[in-house]
Amino acid sequence: MQITQLNVYPVKSARGLTLSETAISAEGLPGDRRAMLVDPSGQFITQRELPAIATLNVAPEAGGYRLSIEGKGDVLALPSSSRLDVTVWKSTVDAALASDEANRTLSQWLGQEMKLAFFDDQSKRLANAEWTGNETPVTFADGYQILVATTASLDALNADMTAHGEDSVGMERFRPNIVLETDDAWAEDRWAAIDINGIRFDLVKPCTRCIMTTQDQKTGSRDVPSPMKAMGRIRMSADRRVPGVLFGWNLTPRGEGTIKLGDVAKVVEWRDEAWPLKRRG
Repeated sequence: MQITQLNVYPVKSARGLTLSETAISAEGLPGDRRAMLVDPSGQFITQRELPAIATLNVAPEAGGYRLSIEGKGDVLALPSSSRLDVTVWKSTVDAALASDEANRTLSQWLGQEMKLAFFDDQSKRLANAEWTGNETPVTFADGYQILVATTASLDALNADMTAHGEDSVGMERFRPNIVLETDDAWAEDRWAAIDINGIRFDLVKPCTRCIMTTQDQKTGSRDVPSPMKAMGRIRMSADRRVPGVLFGWNLTPRGEGTIKLGDVAKVVEWRDEAWPLKRRG
C-alpha cells in the first residue's frame, strides 16, 4: 500500500497542484487551502455555488498566487493590509484580503463580486475536537487537515457505475490530498490510524460528498458522468452523525515530517467495526 498521488489546492475549490514530495505539519500539507474566495460579506464561495471556479489556475508566486483562466489573462494576487472576518462553514476566521485590483479581476472573470481571502499568520482556526479528540489547527479546508482516498475504492465505485450503465469517473472528482494504491475496496472504513514514513495519521471522520463530485474539475461542467447515484447505492452512511454519501476519509496528522510518492502506508490501528452503511434497497 503506497502513495500514488499527492495534491494540494492552494485556493479552495480552484485547480490543484500535484506534488512528488511534501512536508507534513499540524495543519496538514503546507500550502493547502491557504486562500479562498468570499463574497463581500465574507461568506466563502466554492464550486458548489459557482462551478466556474474549477477553471481557475493557481501558481504560488512572491508570497501570493499567480491566478489565471485560459483566454482571460492572469493576475498576481498578494495579501494586502486589509482584513476581513470570513466564514467557512461554522468557522469565522480573521483573514487578509488581496488587493482591490486582484479582487476586481477575479470578480470580472467569474461574473460576480468577490474577494480573495488569505489564511496568514494572524489567522486561526481549529478542527472539530469532537472528532479529532483535541484541538488541532486547520486552514480553509472543509473541516479537517488532510483527505485520503484509495484506488481500490474508486475501482469499486466505478464498477458499480459500469454495472448500472453509467460511465466511470476519475479520482480528481474527489480532490484528495493523498491517494493510496490498495487492493481491498473500502478497507479504510476499518482503519483507525496509518503510518507513513514515521508519521501517524488518525482517520477521524469519513468524508461526506456533495455536488462538486458531479463537476468536471477542469471546466466546471455538470454535463459529465456523476458518481452520486452509485455512492447512494453503496456508500450511504448509516450513522446519523455523518449523514449522506461517503468517499474518502479525513486525516489528522499526529506528527511532522516529509512524505513522498512511493512511500508505504501501514495500518497501525484498526477499528473494531467498519463505518456503518445503509443496505441497498
